[in-house]
Amino acid sequence: MAEPRTPDQVVARAARATDLADLDAAVSDCFACPRLVRWREEVARTRRAAFRDQEYWGRPVPGFGPADARIAILGLAPAAHGGNRTGRIFTGDRSGDVLFAALHRAGLANQPTSVAADDGLTLRDLRIFSAVRCAPPDNKPTPAERDTCAPWLHREVTLIRPTLRVVVALGAFAWAAWWPVLRQVYGQRPPSPRPAFGHGAHWSGAAVPELLGCYHVSQQNTFTGRLTPGMLDDVFGRAKQLAEVD
Repeated sequence: MAEPRTPDQVVARAARATDLADLDAAVSDCFACPRLVRWREEVARTRRAAFRDQEYWGRPVPGFGPADARIAILGLAPAAHGGNRTGRIFTGDRSGDVLFAALHRAGLANQPTSVAADDGLTLRDLRIFSAVRCAPPDNKPTPAERDTCAPWLHREVTLIRPTLRVVVALGAFAWAAWWPVLRQVYGQRPPSPRPAFGHGAHWSGAAVPELLGCYHVSQQNTFTGRLTPGMLDDVFGRAKQLAEVD
């Protein structure tokens, strides 16, 4: 089956995904955003000096985690030399180092590191995915790219909807990307005005997952102390409590 190359083809292919494995395969073969395709492939060709002997993934990065997850982490997009290199979200970069160390402390990951797609990492009661599935230049997707990629997110949430209880949005971009999910997946009108993003922000609606805000695990936030390990522990502890995860 031909890979999606237009927004309409993304909509149609996402709707046909029967399970997460099918969805992940479809995501990995998407070519619908020309600017992102050029960038991800250029990064994979030129590589960073530290990884010059490695073969980069250079494709969209699917979600990661079990189909019966009760908690989801929604990020912005893969990192150019992280997920775009390793093929797994938040894997092989400093943001992932911080995130998975916190998830391990919370009992949601079996190990504190995520360095390669075959490193033995497993998640418990948790799935991780991003609003945009390709690494964008300067970590800034355009509104059109966000909207083109949205059907993948909507279908992924649909597939884990039976168990999903809590969504942790990493950063304001992910927080904003959640509101269309309410309409597309849960058939509910998003709140107006939209609740403001902030670290520790909490929004609750009827018969939909709880939404928690968390500063993004970027180097800019973690190196400056804007986001500390204790702050992450508080968010994931709250997520487990709301999701009723032991």
